[in-house]
Amino acid sequence: MATEDDFWVFGYGSLMWKPGFEYLDARPALLRGYHRAFCIYSFLYRGTRDTPGLVLGLDRGGSCRGMAFRVHRDNEDTVRAYLDERELVSYAYVAKTMPVEVDCGIVTAYTYVADPEHEHYAGDLGLDRSAAMIMEAAGTAGLNRDYLINTIRELEREGYVDAALHTLLERVSRLTGEIEAGGGI
Repeated sequence: MATEDDFWVFGYGSLMWKPGFEYLDARPALLRGYHRAFCIYSFLYRGTRDTPGLVLGLDRGGSCRGMAFRVHRDNEDTVRAYLDERELVSYAYVAKTMPVEVDCGIVTAYTYVADPEHEHYAGDLGLDRSAAMIMEAAGTAGLNRDYLINTIRELEREGYVDAALHTLLERVSRLTGEIEAGGGI
């Protein structure tokens, strides 16, 4: 049972399948006013300076399904510090607390939204360019396309289908087939 004494974290990308912190409960959640988008350049975790990748950010408009993690209030400072070190590595995100809907009502959750003023903000690069970047990139956390696949899998495990992510994966898969057939990007 959620209480006002709990601290909540909203995850919409890798935090869904690899939170990296201790939590009491994880629940499917809905954030309104922002949508999940591959709108942040990654030069470390999913790309490099020579071959940048793209990672997810919350961009204005729409809504986003993800996971809300309930953390004991005594662990709030530790979890915030961990998440800020992990997520603010490039400072292309802004940490915010925002209302999210979970099965027990609306809770205020800590999350990260894309900063459109930051130099690492990619915005909407279009389907073809995004797919090509995701197909080619890898960083310290692995292949950029695995990040896309893991996000889709985690959403589907919770019963959600993100049509935009599936379309992007289809385009990445098509590029994979072209490379294996001897074509180039």
